[in-house]
Amino acid sequence: MAIRSITEPTLDAAVAAIAVDNPATGAPITDVPTTSPDGVRAAVAAARKAQPRWQALGFRRRRALFHTSQQWFLDNRQRVLDSIVAENGKAEEEAVVEFIYCVSAFSFWSRRAKGFLKDRSVRSASPFVFGRGMHTRRAPLGVIGVIGPWNNPLINSFGDAIPALAAGNAVVLKPSEQTPLTALLMLEMARDCGYPDDVFQVVTGAAATGEALIDEADFVMFTGSTRTGRRVAARAAERLIPSSLELGGKDALIVLADAPLERAVNVAVHGALFNGGQTCTSVERVYVEAGIYDRFLTAVAQRVGEIRAGVPAGLGSVDVGAMTFPPQLDIVDDHVRDAVARGARVLAGGKRGEGPGRFYEPTLLVDVDHSMKCMREETFGPTLPIMKVRDAEEAVRLVNDSEYGLQASIITGDAHRGRRLAARLEAGAVTVNDAQSNYLALGLPMGGWKNSGLGVRHGAEGIRKYTKLQSISVNSHPTRRDPHMMPFEPSSYRLILKLVGFLYGRYKARRS
Repeated sequence: MAIRSITEPTLDAAVAAIAVDNPATGAPITDVPTTSPDGVRAAVAAARKAQPRWQALGFRRRRALFHTSQQWFLDNRQRVLDSIVAENGKAEEEAVVEFIYCVSAFSFWSRRAKGFLKDRSVRSASPFVFGRGMHTRRAPLGVIGVIGPWNNPLINSFGDAIPALAAGNAVVLKPSEQTPLTALLMLEMARDCGYPDDVFQVVTGAAATGEALIDEADFVMFTGSTRTGRRVAARAAERLIPSSLELGGKDALIVLADAPLERAVNVAVHGALFNGGQTCTSVERVYVEAGIYDRFLTAVAQRVGEIRAGVPAGLGSVDVGAMTFPPQLDIVDDHVRDAVARGARVLAGGKRGEGPGRFYEPTLLVDVDHSMKCMREETFGPTLPIMKVRDAEEAVRLVNDSEYGLQASIITGDAHRGRRLAARLEAGAVTVNDAQSNYLALGLPMGGWKNSGLGVRHGAEGIRKYTKLQSISVNSHPTRRDPHMMPFEPSSYRLILKLVGFLYGRYKARRS
């Protein structure tokens, strides 16, 4: 399978290997070869050759392979968890969430793919196509290139491959160069479960490998920063291939005065600090109505003080792990320093952790405003900035005062009011009395607005994007000649115009 495509010599000997370390300890784990552009081209060519056979298997036989894959995950649970924790530095509980996502994804897509992609009949109101049978069908695009991020090496990498495979595509996955090991473990899974050769492949490397994949694939699924996402979209557009992009976020949480206090505190702290804040849907700014602000702040400060940060050592050992990507530490520190310089106060944390690992203390910021980076730019770290607002109207205005629109959350004692406010927020996904839990609802589409991306994951749209649409019209009872055909006959067109006037003129008169 893909092992041969990841051991091709790179074109640049200076970057022939990628050193992978444990972010929590700084200890080296292993070196992974860099796939050259030629290696990527070979992988995609092999995938393209294998894809028709995979498509021909049909939904039933692919479902059987997915069930085998699901069991492999259950049988190899600890290996999967250990791989994620080692290369990502996150708490094991957070790796469990990634594990659960993929186990459930195999089940969901194996059950729902056929229904989402089935042929659909179309009825037309036009009398000029009377008697035609019309329907649409969907066909796989071919080879899907998935470019994954470093913060969730399973969910946002292999997790995106599952619906693409379910739709009958072959997949070439390029994980982040920071976290390639879990993707390579998925390669082992595919081999153990009996996937056809070359249907799922992994290429490892940095930007040049990703660029080569965009240049060869038939569709690109990218998760990462908005800056890089723009480059991905532009490169894909040059080839006129579609892409789906989940990009940056500055997700907001509104706490209304009628919010149940304990629920609000738990959602805010968990939403901000889960995965060390290194999640596109992390709570990165909180707006609290004045009526509950003091009580909320006191309770949040207490809860943040209870959070355990450090080197993961199994379930129950820590709540917040390491920062995976070294430059992200500098960004988080810069945002905190900028906030303090502009008048914010640090109630907890506020500095890098000690030791060889990459840590930043869980940090609670107050007296913040929109002049500060921590309220406007993506932080992607374990920070919780909280701002007091007069009322819900001010909160909605501030939430929408952002270039991002991935997700937002509202905590309120009135769910109906929460839903009304949700409809006013400029975000692709909104949760009421929750944060992030919607991501496990695989039937619910999720995608960003504004600079947070294009396209969606999950739901019908989340698998249909991996297909091309074909429309078919069948005239089962054709006559020798239709009235509109050449050579044109004036009498026929006068009759057609009378028919148009009869049909649509009467309708217009009734509506006026």
